[in-house]
Amino acid sequence: MIKTLCRSLLAALLLCAAAAAPAAPEQPTVTLAVGGKNLFYYLPLTVAEQLGYFKAEGLKLEIVDFPGGAKALQAVVGGSAQFAAGAFEHVLHMQAKGQPIRAIVLMARYPAMVLGLSPRAAARFNSFADLRGMKIGVTAPGSSTHLFLNQLLSQHGVAADEVAVIGVGAAASAVAAMRQGGIDGMVHLDPVISQLEAAGELKVIVDTRTAEGAQAVFGGTYHAACLYAKADFLAANPHTAQALVNAQVRALRWLAKASPEQIVDLMPADYIGSDKAAYTAALKKNLGIFSPDGALDVAGAEHVLQALMAMEPALKAAPPSLEAAIDGDFLGRVPAASP
Repeated sequence: MIKTLCRSLLAALLLCAAAAAPAAPEQPTVTLAVGGKNLFYYLPLTVAEQLGYFKAEGLKLEIVDFPGGAKALQAVVGGSAQFAAGAFEHVLHMQAKGQPIRAIVLMARYPAMVLGLSPRAAARFNSFADLRGMKIGVTAPGSSTHLFLNQLLSQHGVAADEVAVIGVGAAASAVAAMRQGGIDGMVHLDPVISQLEAAGELKVIVDTRTAEGAQAVFGGTYHAACLYAKADFLAANPHTAQALVNAQVRALRWLAKASPEQIVDLMPADYIGSDKAAYTAALKKNLGIFSPDGALDVAGAEHVLQALMAMEPALKAAPPSLEAAIDGDFLGRVPAASP
């Protein structure tokens, strides 16, 4: 009888262990598109990759880097990528077009975008009306930097077509475009902005790398970089999506506790370049943008929607549903253990 009880107890323990074990991803090999992976805007993605968190969740994640977020979005819509790291604005735009894209975890709670002008252009800048006729660089037309520029112009009564928008890429090409004089200014992110600012080649006009800057422009937190996917893919592959979210939240938790020096030491050498001290200084300006837990809240999402509706009458006439744009179920199932 004792042997029978032991066997029953062992069987029960095995069943409990099996129930507690996370289910394997339906698609262990997936592609994630991003526009400008080396930017601090997407640093949590690199942290998860460098620390092996995706692999630990059973994922073989191929990350494809594009010049801007618009191309990353196209990859998801077209089916060449299952996930994207990109701006929450893209999620809302797709919802408004009847294409159910859903955000599943937040990486950045502030846009971290900066509008800067060359010293020559800044000398004749007194108000946003002075941007008329200027050439302003963005990572790529249709990207989140372009959307941010349009938001600023709309807020200050300047039509989008009164400014010439030039795609300059996300890294060295953006710096080169500024230095060669092909543009009067740019909307961009770090480390590009800090590099030009430190060299005296850019004067910051609008800065959303801080809570104060985001408050001034948007009235509070503003959902920025997130991971998103098509709703039908999430429904068909919940364990794959859960693995991705688990890894990303684990990276955010690590970031919240890490020192700037630990973060820099984790980054690939080509991100840092030849001046580690300058890269570290730029990182310190952006530490506040990262979400500590990946949570997608109504307030941050609402600020994005309000900003978009203010400059797009069609979107205001038929606003997308914030509830449909966010899938918080995966965040609710992330293990509570620290990284």
